[in-house]
Parts: sequence; C-alpha cells; structure tokens
Amino acid sequence: MLDLKFVRENPDIVKQNIKNKFQDKKIPLVDEVIELDAKNRAAKKEADDLRANKNKIAKQIGALMGQGKKEEAEELKKQVAEQSARLSELEEQEKDLGERILKIMMTIPNIIDPSVPIGKDDSENVEIERFGEPVVPDFEIPYHTEIMEKFNGIDLDSARKVAGNGFYYLMGDIARLHSAVIAYARDFMIDRGFTYCIPPFMIRSNVVTGVMSFDEMDAMMYKIEGEDLYLIGTSEHSMIGKFIDTVVPEEELPKTLTSYSPCFRKEKGAHGIEERGVYRIHQFEKQEMIVVCKPEDSKMWYDKLWKNTVDLFRSMDIPVRTLECCSGDLADLKVKSVDVEAWSPRQKKYFEVGSCSNLGDAQARRLKIRVNGKDGKYFAHTLNNTVVAPPRMLIAFLENNLQADGSVRIPEVLRPYMGGKSEIR
Repeated sequence: MLDLKFVRENPDIVKQNIKNKFQDKKIPLVDEVIELDAKNRAAKKEADDLRANKNKIAKQIGALMGQGKKEEAEELKKQVAEQSARLSELEEQEKDLGERILKIMMTIPNIIDPSVPIGKDDSENVEIERFGEPVVPDFEIPYHTEIMEKFNGIDLDSARKVAGNGFYYLMGDIARLHSAVIAYARDFMIDRGFTYCIPPFMIRSNVVTGVMSFDEMDAMMYKIEGEDLYLIGTSEHSMIGKFIDTVVPEEELPKTLTSYSPCFRKEKGAHGIEERGVYRIHQFEKQEMIVVCKPEDSKMWYDKLWKNTVDLFRSMDIPVRTLECCSGDLADLKVKSVDVEAWSPRQKKYFEVGSCSNLGDAQARRLKIRVNGKDGKYFAHTLNNTVVAPPRMLIAFLENNLQADGSVRIPEVLRPYMGGKSEIR
C-alpha cells in the first residue's frame, strides 16, 4: 500500500505505474482517492476547530456561572449542543471517508522498481542467467507420475476419491525423498544464518489483507467456514504476520527467518489442475525464507535470497535459470520479483520452482510493522523467497537424476537424509 501523501503529491507517477502494470481501469481511482482525501482532511480540520471552540466555550460557561450570569451561560450551552451535533456528523463522515480511502489505497498497486521490464504477462518475462548445463539424456524420460508409480510412490486415484482432484498420496521412497528435500532445505538455510520457525497454518483476515492483494486473496485462499480464519497459501503469510503492529528496534534488524509449513491453494482458474500430475495442486509443503530489514538494505537482501535457491538446486545437480518478472506479471504489492526455474529434460525446457519478491514497505504499511531508528520511526521493508517446494521440486529432481536403468541417483548432500542411500530402485 502506498503512502497517501505520496499519491497526493505524485498523481502522475502513480497513474503511469498503473499503466505500466496494464491495469488502466484503476487509473480513475487516483483522482477519486485524492478527492476523498481532501474532503477527509477538510472534515478533520472542521472537527478539530469545533473541539477547540467547545473547550474555549466550556471555560467561558464556567466563568459566567461563577459570576451568576446563568442566562448568558445557557445561551453558550445551546451553542455547545449545536456544535456537538455537528461534531458527531463530522466524526461519522471521517469514519466513512477513511474506510473508502483505505479500500482504494489497498487496490492501487505498489510502485515497481525502475529496473523491472515492462510487459503484459509472464510470456514477457526476461531471462537473466543460467546456472548449470541443461542435459537431455539419450534415453526416454517418462512423465513424472510414471516415474513415481514405478516405485509405488504415488497414489492419485485414492486421493481423488478421498479429496478430489489436486491431491495425492506420496509413499515409500518417494515420500521419504520428499521429506529429505524439506529437511535438507531447512538445514541449508540454518547454515546460512536464518532462524528456523514453524508458524501457524491459519491466519486471520486482517493478516491476509496485510500480506496480499484482494485479487490474490480471492484466487488463492481457503476460508474456514464460520470463523475469521484462512488456511495459509504459503508460510510467508503467517511469518510476515508475526510482526503485525510491532515496533522493531533498528539494531535488531535484519530479521532473517526460514519456515516450514503445508500450503493450501484454491488455484482458481489454474490450467492443469485436472492433469494426472503434481505440478499444480491444492496442497503441498514448502520451506520458505523471509526477511524484515531497513529500506536501504532490501535490494541487497533480494539478491541474497534468490541466490540461496539457486545454490540449493545446484547442490543437488539440478540446472536452473533466473527469470525477471515483467510489470504485468507482478502482484500489486511487489516492487520486484524473480522466478527460479528448473530444467526439465523431459520437456526440454525450464519450469518455475520458486519465486523471490521484494515488497518494499507495502506489507509493513498495511500491517504497521515499524522500525525505531535514531531519527524516529519508519516502515520496514519485507522480502520473501521459496527455498524449495515439493512435490513440484520432485519433478525436477526425478527427471534430472533418473538413470537409464530406471533407478534414481541420490546426490551426495541428500544421502544423510535418505539413510545413506546413493540411489533408489
């Protein structure tokens, strides 16, 4: 969420940013919120003047009563009553205007970084760098669920009967591999200085609207019927929510946390949810990383975060590339974002396995996450990034480590988490 003063003083910049995100229907909101803000400030000034005048008259009434001038005092009391009625009107008006302003401000997108390429959607994202040499073996690589089924490692049919499409049972060595990757990712981030955390898997609505846009909320979140609770779509939601309405001493920054959680997503409108696979699903597990830092440090942390994911995948011999998200592919709160994509030997192309985002002070402003600095309080910057998200990551792992005889090689870094196994058969 932008600073209202910034919108008021820079309407053209805000409108151009909306155009750059190809959300032209939101452009009129800028003038509308500026007009509502003017009315709100006028109402507030009148209310403040009335309060000051009421206090002044109250002193006059006291003096007149002390002098026995009851009639004059009664006349002033009538003025006070009239002003009180007007003050009630103004307070109601302020409340109504404040709610309308907040609703609009939470809809206007954040200002994107100047380095972000302008484009309509993810088809216009820009490749930045490749890490590792993509290899296509001289034997056929089956579809990922076929690889898992050969190990009796997945049961989609039973899951469909129990929960519907978009769910799965993982079993045996495949389930163990899934857990091994999560455990390795946890220790990988701890070794890089991050504090491990297991957060709540449900959050209240004020946290949901604090960490994401209304469009994202509608497309992703499952609501618990009859309660003010939502299932998290990623642990970033509850991890950033951890700092809601807090003032962090500047010397305690940065806060660097890595969290494990299950994730639940409606995947509303998602293509492929009916497919026999685990690329798009309603339930999965993830290791996440988040940072709360000073504004001047957020660019540095952004680069550190996505490099952590690249390093993790390369340690498991999986080629990856980074892709800069264009303006039209950025969610409304994001300043800048990069996707990490893994190589698929079967498809002979890369596919997304993680996303790193810098949200500037957007989440902090919504959730009132402030920093107490030497020159006063200011809003923190927040960032998040996927460490690893099985089972999607398993697709890349199985395809890149499948051997000609159908066995799957276990990279050295994962072997301690797999009981010392060097391969699964």
